[in-house]
Amino acid sequence: MYAVIKTGGKQYKVEEGDRIQIEKLDAERGETVTFDTVLFVGGDNEYTLGTPKIEGATVNGKVVRQLRGKKIIVFKMKRRKGYRKKQGHRQNLTEVFITKISTGKEA
Repeated sequence: MYAVIKTGGKQYKVEEGDRIQIEKLDAERGETVTFDTVLFVGGDNEYTLGTPKIEGATVNGKVVRQLRGKKIIVFKMKRRKGYRKKQGHRQNLTEVFITKISTGKEA
């Protein structure tokens, strides 16, 4: 079974046992996090599509670590004027281990 969740303005396709790196969450290492914005749940020839999200569906995960992403370089320049500006950025990320996907309609 897999699900599509939305967090930090991005969408992620996750399965149980996956490790994903998402935008930084205010959670400590080992803490459990719950994602309520589940857009799609599918697997085993059946699926549920949210409009825009599935009510009652959740994805649970455990925070593995806090880290920083790769450095990206932003370079601005104006020709013939001697204007050059170089700036770097590293995004703060949280690595999460997905423990459980629940559709919200367990019988």
